[in-house]
Amino acid sequence: MTALNHVPDPRDPRGVRYPLAGMLAVAVCAVLAGARSFAAIGDWALDLDAGHLDRLDLERAPVESTLRKLFARIDAAALDAALAVFAWCRVRHIAGRRVVAIDGKTVRGARSKAGSAPHLIAALDHATGVVLGQHAVEAKSNEIPAVRDLLAGFDPADLAGCVITADAMHTQDDTAKAIIAAGADYVFTVKANRPTLLAALKALPWNKVPVGSTSTQHGHGRRATRTIKVIETPTLPGWPEFTGAAQVAQLRRTVTKNGKKTVEVVYLITSADHHDAPPATLAAWVQGHWSIENALHWVRDVTYDEDRSHVRTGHAAHVMASLRNTAISILRLTGWDNIATALRHHARNPERAITCALTS
Repeated sequence: MTALNHVPDPRDPRGVRYPLAGMLAVAVCAVLAGARSFAAIGDWALDLDAGHLDRLDLERAPVESTLRKLFARIDAAALDAALAVFAWCRVRHIAGRRVVAIDGKTVRGARSKAGSAPHLIAALDHATGVVLGQHAVEAKSNEIPAVRDLLAGFDPADLAGCVITADAMHTQDDTAKAIIAAGADYVFTVKANRPTLLAALKALPWNKVPVGSTSTQHGHGRRATRTIKVIETPTLPGWPEFTGAAQVAQLRRTVTKNGKKTVEVVYLITSADHHDAPPATLAAWVQGHWSIENALHWVRDVTYDEDRSHVRTGHAAHVMASLRNTAISILRLTGWDNIATALRHHARNPERAITCALTS
């Protein structure tokens, strides 16, 4: 966790009793052991012996009030930037490309008296489940410009050659331009927020386009079949322009459960050409995008009970979300698929959580 040494310390150097990196490290370890609050982090730290504290570069355990006051003041954006350096070194390629999902989540429990709650945009590596970065949506703004800010905060060398997947909200020309300018490709879903483009896609003669790829999955008492048809971006008169578009696709999902069949048809647009994104690859990227919901947001909501956390002072809610992201990333990297089981495993012995954090 050497990345934590690069987080700026907001405290006056005079009278500092605990190094910032050590306090962040003990918080990460506590969250790896299932801690959901400052009180839980403080209690976990107080149970550490001298050997454990020494491994975390601490002489004594910080108490809850110290942690709470400090984390409310930490520059959350700088913390996310430092953690991104750690994360980007651990991504893996899928068919020769890094594939990154981007989506947002509101920390509902941190809603203020004015009714606002922090909304955080995260980037997740499809292959590993590692959180590559996070960015807070500014007050009175929305996810759309925040995604471009998140991308702008990454090292251009990391983004080059990546594939960025995002839901229909982000099917925007400005976002496409930012991704193309970074040397990456995008895969967007097209829905009603782009009515002209959606209508044009629906009007294409899909019944004459051969199926490019079909896959079927079984699980949870249901069968899901996905078929995709892909064509190069049309150059028809009046075809709506979209920055960088190289291919469009129709993806049909047929789900059968308890004898009942449901069919959903969605349309896609991508800047990746047919050499880089043949139908099966494009379908896999689209399916992999939902890992950000299942492997990150669902875990934070259900396993960490984030939406009922009332941490809200200063930057504390953002920082706690960053700690949860980091713990989930570390557990994914060390081979854990079931995060709840992993938390129980690490909660039984502080040595496990410390070793997991320091060797990941």
